[in-house]
Amino acid sequence: MDNFRVTRRGRIALTVAAGTVLVAVGAQIPAMATATPADHAGSGATAVGQRSSISVGAYDDSYYEDAIGKTGQDLKDSLHQIISSTQTGKLTYDQVWDALKDTDEDPKNSANVILLYSGTSQSKNSNGGDPDDWNREHVWAKSHGDFGTATGPGTDIHHLRPTDVSVNSTRGNKDFDKGGTEVGEAPGNYTDDDSFEPRDADKGDVARMILYMAVRYDGDDGFPDLEPNNSVDNGSKPNIGRISVLKQWSQQDPPDTFEQHRNQVIFDKYQHNRNPFIDHPEWVNEIW
Repeated sequence: MDNFRVTRRGRIALTVAAGTVLVAVGAQIPAMATATPADHAGSGATAVGQRSSISVGAYDDSYYEDAIGKTGQDLKDSLHQIISSTQTGKLTYDQVWDALKDTDEDPKNSANVILLYSGTSQSKNSNGGDPDDWNREHVWAKSHGDFGTATGPGTDIHHLRPTDVSVNSTRGNKDFDKGGTEVGEAPGNYTDDDSFEPRDADKGDVARMILYMAVRYDGDDGFPDLEPNNSVDNGSKPNIGRISVLKQWSQQDPPDTFEQHRNQVIFDKYQHNRNPFIDHPEWVNEIW
């Protein structure tokens, strides 16, 4: 395990610069370019157009080398090894505040962050517990597996997003599914007694965050083995659903430039691992 980790980290250190250059050249934009809020809130068709201009294979010869060509459980196992062994940066729950101010910064206003679910641009400094503040949403609800906020899945910023306090409370720890009553403070989102449906612009983001968590945390590091299933009554079990709906959402709402930029910032500055389903959304159907 240690030899593997050193070898992989060495390869990444030597090739990450080249990979970033490939992204920039393929897209004819800076590698760290960001989307506007309007782009992130756009239709699936717009997102496909944005994504097609970016070279998603920039890390295939380095970071994802051991996963290329695999399918099913072999692919899942390989991706788990990659994203767990390269996660050399791990945050405390307090450090998550400042990290989210960076990862989710509004590209049109550097003093603000873009909130998940509502798409609102809000002051970075309005974080806290008041109803109109924003707080730290665990997209994989921390009660699903009861992993809390200790360093680990409870502080993994690949699934932590800034969200309006009231909207966060409305989502609670519900599973994800279609339908319900529209959320007044976040039009386009729907909820009922046991599930939450995010707005169209966030559906794919939510799906890919959930599936990242399922690959990253498989029970080998003292944390629960997180797995999606097709239920909406999972309670405290280390499961979340519905996987059939999450797969549809990932296809419906492909990665846009805001989501890609976020993945890059986490890789470059914080955890040093990537969400593979943002780089290769086709891997969702290869595994599930």
